Amino acid sequence: MIKKSTFKMTAIFMATTVLFSSCASIVSKGSYPISINSAPSEAKIVIKDKKGIEIFSGQTPATLKLKAGSGFFGKARYQVTFSKTGYDSKTLPVEFKLDGWYFGNLLLGGLIGMLIIDPATGAMYKLETEFLNETLVQSTASVQNGGLKVYDFNDIPVEWKSHLEQVSE
Repeated sequence: MIKKSTFKMTAIFMATTVLFSSCASIVSKGSYPISINSAPSEAKIVIKDKKGIEIFSGQTPATLKLKAGSGFFGKARYQVTFSKTGYDSKTLPVEFKLDGWYFGNLLLGGLIGMLIIDPATGAMYKLETEFLNETLVQSTASVQNGGLKVYDFNDIPVEWKSHLEQVSE
């Protein structure tokens, strides 16, 4: 008698677990670590979400966790902007893609996991890249004395005159 009731309880527990499980939530996670580096190092980085809200500001190298989801059934998207004095700024996207484990809900019968748990936790998405390593390009633009300098034709150096073009007569 005791063995039958134990067997029934085990069967009910296993059936409930399968019915209410969410495959991606079990195998995957709702946030992922990302490592961000640059050459030269110690560049300023600013990370904004898809709404343009700043979620992180710091320097390279940096390691942080980014949420995979952005609302119910919404995948997260981020923009990482690198900047350093004397170098051109650069912005790179950080994308998430659908996690294959999400479809494990179909095999294991986790309808609640597929329609509620995984979409709510963001576990249905995974990070496309775990590393960002960006080389910044030295800036070629320069401003002298904080402004624009206007030359008279007679004050232009001789070597510049061969590059001039007449705009109108």
